[in-house]
Amino acid sequence: TSLAAFTACVLVLMLAPPAERPRPAAADPARHTSGDFAARPAPVELDLTDHPAYELPVPEPVDCSLPRVDAGSADSWVVFNDALSFCLTRLWRPRLEELGLRSVEPEFRVSRAAPEADGPLDESTLLAYYEGEPMAVTLVLPNVVRHARDLPADWEQSVWVSLLAHEYGHHVQQLAGILAAGSSQEREAPTDKERLQTRRRMELQAECLAGVAMQGLDGIGGTETGLVDEYLAYNLRTRTHGTGSNRSDWFHAGANHDSLGACNTYGAPPAQVE
Repeated sequence: TSLAAFTACVLVLMLAPPAERPRPAAADPARHTSGDFAARPAPVELDLTDHPAYELPVPEPVDCSLPRVDAGSADSWVVFNDALSFCLTRLWRPRLEELGLRSVEPEFRVSRAAPEADGPLDESTLLAYYEGEPMAVTLVLPNVVRHARDLPADWEQSVWVSLLAHEYGHHVQQLAGILAAGSSQEREAPTDKERLQTRRRMELQAECLAGVAMQGLDGIGGTETGLVDEYLAYNLRTRTHGTGSNRSDWFHAGANHDSLGACNTYGAPPAQVE
């Protein structure tokens, strides 16, 4: 009987559920995280009058050999721009890297139709334009062909280089954050007059960066830079790009100074960006 009772007791112990061990309190994630991590980072405020790029010297010259371009041929433009874009990317890359930025070549497109007017600031005679997204330069072929008829033959190559160097200047602005900040400033301007002036600061800076680029492309030469200077000076005023005199002055500044601070159009008085 005792043996049977002992056996029954053992069976009860074996079949009974084990006593639950006390579990450690669950770790409180609030001790290791903060609600601040869920918030979007605050936008970086970029001072267009005091951008760090203005403290840099102009790029070191690079060798650049360009084919002649046939203004009426889309295929010729693609070949020409591929060569020029390669040169400009090599020229600007070291300065962009000094700013901690990645250098990316823009896409090149040729449009056989003029773009439709896009608001009061649009220029109906535009030859090329840059889009920050998706980082593309578009050449407007019919406008270029029409413009080429009025250009002396020995001016054409210089003018085409400066045209695309200007658009690449917008690409540099895009990579440096200037294009987005300038566009935002333009949208927020309270009057049409201030909106136009803000646009001209952006365009004239690109003109200055074109001067920097042309001076840094070995194989282009000072003669061609001088022709562009003269071409811009005698061009008619446009609302968004300024007077011929100011366009020439900013191009000249870029081509003849040692620092990118020469292209600080955002710190210039209004008379210099009219």
